[in-house]
Amino acid sequence: MDPFDISSLALSLLQETAAGVKEESTNSRQAGSLLSSQSITGTGKPLKKTSIPGVTIKQLVDEIPEGCSTPDFERKPITMALPEGKNAIFRAMVSGEPRPEVQWYRTKGDLSDPNKYKISQTGGKEHVLQINKLTGDDTDTYRCLAVNEYGEAMCSASLTVIEVGFRKNRKRPNEPQEDHRKEIMDFRKILRKRAPPPQPQKKMDPEQVWQLLVNSDRKDYERICMKYGIVDFRGMLRKIQQMKKEQESKMSQYVSTISNLRHVRITKDGLATFALELDLKDLESKIYLYKDGEMIPYGFGNETKHCLRRLGRHYHFYIQDLRPEDAGIYQIKVEDVEVFSTELEADAIPARVVNPLTETRCEVQEDAVFECTLSNFCPHAIWQFQHRPLRPSDKYVMSVSPDGLTHQLVVRGAQPSDMGLYSLVTGLHSSSAWLVVEGEKDKDNLPSREGKRDDDGNNGRNRLQAEETQFSDIKDSGKLIKEAKPGDWSYLEGSVKDGGLPYDHISGPSGHFSQELADMEAKKGEEAVLSCTLFNDLVPGAWFKDGVKLTAQDGVIFEQDGPNYRLRIPQVQETQAGKYMFVAGDHMSEATLTIREPPTIAQDMLEKLKEPLVVKAGKTVAVKIPFSGESPVQASWRKDGAEVEGSHRGVQLDQGDNFTRLCLPSTSRKDSGQYSVKLRNAGGSVEAQLTLEVIDKPQHPQGPLKVQYCQGAGINLNWHPPRDDGGRAVLTYVVERQQTGRTTWLKLGETPGNITTFSDTKVEQGKKYTFRVRAVNTEGSGEALVSEELLLASEARPRPPPAPTITSATSQGITLTWTAPQGPGSAHLLGYLIEKRKKGSNTWTAVNDQPVSVRKWMVTDMLQGCQYEFRVTAVGASGPGEPGPPSDAVFARDPMRPPGPVRDLQVTDTSHTSITLNWAKPDPQDGDEVQGYMVELRSSDSLQWSRCHMGTIGGTNYTVKGLRPQETYFLRVIAVNEGGQSQPTTLDTCIQAKLATVCPKFLMDTSTIDCVTVRSGDTVRVPVSFEGSPMPEVIWLKDGLPLSKKTVTTIKDGLTQLLIPVASLSDGGLYTVKLRNLQGKEVTYSFLIRVSASPAAPGPIRLEENVPGTVTAVWEPPPDDGQGGSLYYTVLTRSSAYVTWREAGDHIYTNRFTLAGILPGHQYYFRVVAKNDLGASEPSDTMEPWSVHRQRDKFTVKKPNFKEPNLNQKPYFLVNLRTHLLPQGCECCMSCAVKGEPKPKVTWFKDDESLEGNPNVYYTDVLGVCSLVIPNVTPKDSGKYKAVAENRLGQAVSKASLIVTESCF
Repeated sequence: MDPFDISSLALSLLQETAAGVKEESTNSRQAGSLLSSQSITGTGKPLKKTSIPGVTIKQLVDEIPEGCSTPDFERKPITMALPEGKNAIFRAMVSGEPRPEVQWYRTKGDLSDPNKYKISQTGGKEHVLQINKLTGDDTDTYRCLAVNEYGEAMCSASLTVIEVGFRKNRKRPNEPQEDHRKEIMDFRKILRKRAPPPQPQKKMDPEQVWQLLVNSDRKDYERICMKYGIVDFRGMLRKIQQMKKEQESKMSQYVSTISNLRHVRITKDGLATFALELDLKDLESKIYLYKDGEMIPYGFGNETKHCLRRLGRHYHFYIQDLRPEDAGIYQIKVEDVEVFSTELEADAIPARVVNPLTETRCEVQEDAVFECTLSNFCPHAIWQFQHRPLRPSDKYVMSVSPDGLTHQLVVRGAQPSDMGLYSLVTGLHSSSAWLVVEGEKDKDNLPSREGKRDDDGNNGRNRLQAEETQFSDIKDSGKLIKEAKPGDWSYLEGSVKDGGLPYDHISGPSGHFSQELADMEAKKGEEAVLSCTLFNDLVPGAWFKDGVKLTAQDGVIFEQDGPNYRLRIPQVQETQAGKYMFVAGDHMSEATLTIREPPTIAQDMLEKLKEPLVVKAGKTVAVKIPFSGESPVQASWRKDGAEVEGSHRGVQLDQGDNFTRLCLPSTSRKDSGQYSVKLRNAGGSVEAQLTLEVIDKPQHPQGPLKVQYCQGAGINLNWHPPRDDGGRAVLTYVVERQQTGRTTWLKLGETPGNITTFSDTKVEQGKKYTFRVRAVNTEGSGEALVSEELLLASEARPRPPPAPTITSATSQGITLTWTAPQGPGSAHLLGYLIEKRKKGSNTWTAVNDQPVSVRKWMVTDMLQGCQYEFRVTAVGASGPGEPGPPSDAVFARDPMRPPGPVRDLQVTDTSHTSITLNWAKPDPQDGDEVQGYMVELRSSDSLQWSRCHMGTIGGTNYTVKGLRPQETYFLRVIAVNEGGQSQPTTLDTCIQAKLATVCPKFLMDTSTIDCVTVRSGDTVRVPVSFEGSPMPEVIWLKDGLPLSKKTVTTIKDGLTQLLIPVASLSDGGLYTVKLRNLQGKEVTYSFLIRVSASPAAPGPIRLEENVPGTVTAVWEPPPDDGQGGSLYYTVLTRSSAYVTWREAGDHIYTNRFTLAGILPGHQYYFRVVAKNDLGASEPSDTMEPWSVHRQRDKFTVKKPNFKEPNLNQKPYFLVNLRTHLLPQGCECCMSCAVKGEPKPKVTWFKDDESLEGNPNVYYTDVLGVCSLVIPNVTPKDSGKYKAVAENRLGQAVSKASLIVTESCF
């Protein structure tokens, strides 16, 4: 393979796959290598939190004295992008006590050049790095390190230098020129070490990234843009504002408000949670959860990976059992509208143990190696020995694989004191294993830890390791085996009777136990018993917990029944969980005791729940029950034995880590009952009960409402108590009555709650009644039980009298008369009742309280100007009868006088089918105010007048339509008001229905001639208004002759118009409009149009010298003065000493001009421009300049002899081509600089094929700088390119490669 191909492959692989590894290796060669190695190996204290994003703080000591602190950045340097040639300034504000020392570093070089880099400190805390005259080589990452004796702080900022021209692609001086074979080999070694291999990066939808930016804080914009390759920050802000407006518009149809957006955070329990508040317009709207654009299901409890907990408008989403594949962008949608986006980053997911630590055995002075593989990169993982953190040293060597997943601990030169429990702690998860150091003399004396074998004969260590049992999981519970030296078990001597076997012969269970200890689980507070049985009871034994011998003071009871040994724990607690071991002689048996804590509810809460919960209907009830216990805890609610569902009737169930909540948004009587909640986990269950009592108004009494009429005793009512009294006893019943035809109810009385009968004696015979009853308790009155309508039979009642007649009406009163009714019940009348109402109203008001015997009455209690109706009811011995029909409506005001006759009646227009009339209002002194008019007509051969319209006319003109042509008619007009009609006013003569003759005339002053002046080329419009009936003939003339074809005239509705689209000088003249009717009568109107233009250019210019030192310019007048007013000239001159024209004279009304002050040796040019009121003409210039020769002496110039040099040279490249690595879709510009004489011709090739005629590329050659431009590169454009420059003396070649990678999106 060609060395160049190897270099291209290396660059591609290193940039696409191992960019992080290369950067790490580069950093390790710089001054900041100490920081990088410390962050990888884990030296020092864990990283401290800071309020400034991107700042790393590390504490180097265990305790910091009061008044002192580690370094910190109050303001960090910012990332910049500057053009080359400018100066870059990084500023950092550093704090700390004592004052820290600040150092600056760069990734790809040093800062030793004092002319290039200036480091200074301005003020007390501000530190400055200035980089002068930026070049492309200054593009790098710059780090600022602050250190004092208690810690160190570091931050970084990037500098991008924008280059222009062919310098963008030149080779950097500090870039290596050799091939990359060694780099490829090193990279292959790195790839072999990576385990597991990297997963292909999933392409992120750009729309999801933009939605994430819309819902993110502004402080996170930079981080997200850097992560997803967004560089147009200004365009980003504009697009975010636009997307926010569009999102608010879409959300408005489903969501009223959205607030309290909380992005993803990881809880201490390893759960990922994000939340928001939503005020939905429709509570039935569906909510969906998406991850990276794909919808994922979720539940409402702890049994699913993704779950939702809702309380009112609060929505909390949880992700359990976090794994690396859970990283991504999560979106919440309401129906089809996205309302919230957040991102769970991979580095925020707690690392899990993939390959745990295993027990390690080694000889004394040998190296012990522990390895543990995590699920993802964890920079804060800590190694511990016996629960104490370890630091890198010569003794303990800590390393991490290049992929950051496998952590290794090497214990060099292991000694017996190094034996114990080693752990790798990642925060939420950990892995532990035991180190056993075996000396030559102790190999056979150590207790066996192999455990018993399984049924297949395999060693049980694999099972024990998989479950992380045995000694590798022993925790520090107050005492550990650390009290004795590893390998020394003499501390157990007290547990073996004198004369027994020494403990260095103790082995695992090898048949001495007929029944070994068994692992067991116990609930908290219950009794736990561990027992084992020996083959004989001659060997004494002892009990141990986590390596510590147990005594009676530990709250345990030792029992022995022959070979049966028991350890009894009366009320087991969490602290008593662990590894228990029974040692008898040289044998032992061990087991694990696990404490399961069932859920518990506080006693005070249980006491509160015993009391019934009483609420009013319609109120919201929220019952929150806190609990404690081992997670996970499942809660189930029941009501009267039936399970309560979360979505039924708006019921909301919510559960947190330590509580469960039942919420009833709007309670009703149906929600009353016995509720119970059952909490269950692995340790057991607990149940709590409460009584909910919802009180409300009572229901209506049970019917039917029985109504019984007893003659002379009234009406008796009977009903039954309500089915539901609302949770409170009925206090009273309210009885009401309504008479048919009326809208009001009359309260009759109340009865006690234990009485359901009532009597009404105040009823009238012949009336219809309806009764209703309501039950009343402390919450109010309930719905009513209504009876059917009841008619009380009686003697014959009088019949209704006829409608009353209005005899007179004034503002003081209205007089009524009526006649007596006829029929049964009307023989003996006691009188009449009169009622009134306003017109349009349904309410009748009594006029008299007592019946009147007369049949005439004057009603006086009325509002003046209002319109009233009246009715009369006859009253007999058996009572009043039905009311009679109402009278006609009448106004309560004084009567009006009829109006006077109309005045000035005349005909204003006629046609074949219509006649138009106009008149004046009547004289006010002749009558009252007129309210309308009536127009009547009759034909000449009829005596009957007929009305021409419906109703009356409000105006004083009217057009009578639908007439017969040429027919004659008589017309008259009558004024009308409430007082009557006026005397008619009739036209004196009959009118014939025909068109009226109007002589033609112009609607303008024709006594003078108007003049219209326009510019040549403009459009001329002259409208002329006229009238005439019938339509007269319109004739247009110009200077007494018909118009030419280019002029246009229009005639429509009394308007004729002259239109000249483009006016010229020939269009000027006298225009005449002539109107002629059928009788031959004519009228004319004339006006003058004057067309003017700028003058033409003056004639040729002659120059004459009449007086020495002067010159006179004479020219011919222009052939056309443009008729634009007075003509004058402007003369301009210029000389050989001045390039520009200068005005020599203006407003010259003759055709000659004399210029004085002519200088010898100068040449003078003349220009004449003709002008009038409309503008200037084209200039007229002299053909030859005017000059006066200067007398000069002759001189001789000696021409030197010289020989022209030979500049011929074969081509060579000043600047060669450079290799380009670009993403797909970018523009590629490959440039080089070539020199040679004669000028060489440059030809471009790709993979040895000429690019001439290729439409996808173009190339330029400017002053020897040759460029090949590919506007939009694709993977097909990758390859080797070369430029060949050749002339007749030879040729030169420059080569380079183009590598096209896939874009981010």
